[in-house]
Amino acid sequence: MAEEGQYFRPVKDFCQRIVVTCEPDDALVDVVGTMREKNISSVVVCENHLPSGIMTDRDLRNKVVAAGTDPSTLAVRAIMNRPLSVIGENDLLYEALYRMSRERIHRLVVVDGQGKLSGIITDSDIIRLQSHSPHQLVLDIENARDLEELKTVYTRIQDLVLHLSGSGTKTRDVVRMIAHLNDQILLRLIALIRQDRFSDLPERFAFVVLGSEGRGEQTLLTDQDNAIIYGDELGPGEIRKIEDFSQVLIDSLIAIGIPPCTGGIMANNKEWRRSLGKWSDQLDRWLQAPTPNHVLSCGTFVDIRTIYGDPSFEEQLKAQVYKHVQRNELFLMRMVENTLRFAPPIGWFGKIKGEKDGEHSGMLEIKKAGIFALSEGVKALAIQAGKLEGSTHQRLEALLRDKVVNKKMVATIAESFDFLVLMRLRGQVEALSEGRTPDNYIQLERLNMMEFGRLQIALKGVVKFQEFIKGHFKLHLLR
Repeated sequence: MAEEGQYFRPVKDFCQRIVVTCEPDDALVDVVGTMREKNISSVVVCENHLPSGIMTDRDLRNKVVAAGTDPSTLAVRAIMNRPLSVIGENDLLYEALYRMSRERIHRLVVVDGQGKLSGIITDSDIIRLQSHSPHQLVLDIENARDLEELKTVYTRIQDLVLHLSGSGTKTRDVVRMIAHLNDQILLRLIALIRQDRFSDLPERFAFVVLGSEGRGEQTLLTDQDNAIIYGDELGPGEIRKIEDFSQVLIDSLIAIGIPPCTGGIMANNKEWRRSLGKWSDQLDRWLQAPTPNHVLSCGTFVDIRTIYGDPSFEEQLKAQVYKHVQRNELFLMRMVENTLRFAPPIGWFGKIKGEKDGEHSGMLEIKKAGIFALSEGVKALAIQAGKLEGSTHQRLEALLRDKVVNKKMVATIAESFDFLVLMRLRGQVEALSEGRTPDNYIQLERLNMMEFGRLQIALKGVVKFQEFIKGHFKLHLLR
């Protein structure tokens, strides 16, 4: 397997299976003796046979030695770290890398489906893989010293995707990797900007991403969808600092190669930079008067995901949306009605209709043909169920658990969505390889018979889902 492909294998293939454990009330000196005897740097703490914490040699240095505390008087509980950072044994190795980088830790405890201890994985385990990899990209992002270095790394993300597209890696995993790397780019960029010019920004604000970026479903056609929320208590001077910061941030994103949103959904636009109270008022306006434009704007906003800053703003605004739709589902009905306008272009006998004329004649706009209808339809169900967190797939899993949709429908949606995203990503890879700007069009004439058949099945799956949500939200009651 190509070295990059290693990162899309499950953690259980790489983690250390033999893990030394102890209990919270074990004597610290006894556990330290075990660590010395086995030459290990950490011990997993278990309660009732489930991992609940971890103690490392760093804890000993910082909490015992440096503090001048007598270790013979302590139990493990006194210095252990909790809550414990864990990862599922079937999660991808890249997910472990991302978590360690994001949380600034060196190890993750691996658990099975029941939460029982399965192993442990460290950054050293990952570093042992060859360096030309997503892991190296993350390290280079973290070590970037200026915009030029970040721009270089951002270009390498596209190169990696080009390589992975021919390696057999699942499209869903590639898309998730793109999202993780883009998050890392954003975080490093914000750190550089704050270090250079904005060290005194107020704490009560959040930079959030929206739309497909909020769902973690970006492909190679990536523009900006972001916003800023700040506390109602901030004064004029603090608000001006946030305004200046937002302009520098958006300009810097453009400079490293991430184009601006054509619709202006960016934090440097005052319409997308508001106090929490004003965002709450704006949500009310969108929800209470669900015009097509309001539905589109609100639909983009509710994919909100906090990249930097106070996450409580996101939680409060989502709660407001959930509360509104419990009282009145008209907004959701209009939202679903809007998705039905994007009917898959299937004619008689399953013929797929491409564009009739223009530069894209004979081509299919894959987002309008099905991706939008699926992601927005699932989003409407997720809003109704109060399950907006995560990607379209994660929302589907939550809806299945709550019995909003059955397994057969989930399978239909997931398979259709994955194939349509695969077609979009492949079309974008082809465009880059040919020196063209990537877009959402695919060339139908390039599909072989099997691919064309799978595309027909995927688009028919979109039709089935649209029929389902049309009935679920009782659109026949709309006038």
